[in-house]
Amino acid sequence: MQYNETDAIGLSILILTLSIIGGLVFGAAIYVLISLPLAALFKKAGIEPWKAWVPYYSTYTWLELGGQSGWWVLATLVPGGGIVASVFLYIGMWSTGKAFRKDVGTLVLGILLPVVWLFILGFGKDPYEPHLIKAAGLTPPRVGYGAELPAA
Repeated sequence: MQYNETDAIGLSILILTLSIIGGLVFGAAIYVLISLPLAALFKKAGIEPWKAWVPYYSTYTWLELGGQSGWWVLATLVPGGGIVASVFLYIGMWSTGKAFRKDVGTLVLGILLPVVWLFILGFGKDPYEPHLIKAAGLTPPRVGYGAELPAA
């Protein structure tokens, strides 16, 4: 069987189309996989769950829940800035974990597998107790239950 240039172009277009569709489906699955438990976590913490479904605003709110400035989300728009935003998100995850009586092992899990961390806190049976954050000497949340805005 002989293949010509038209067959090669058609096959290339098919592969490109399937790759784009596959990428969109994969991206949508990841989006839902993160937003669903984040919405549950927000609800437990007294934050409107819909905020978990808005790109960038969900990360802004997640940072604020951890007592960090939500504006660190803008760092993700700069090449390499995602690392900086991640560090502040991890600090916030430590504070949020304290409100659920979680230890350093849970933080390590959150750094390595944040989706699992979100599922454990969002859908787990442990209650959200924001007073434990302040008792541990950490920065209290800026949104939700126990929210305190820093002095200007």
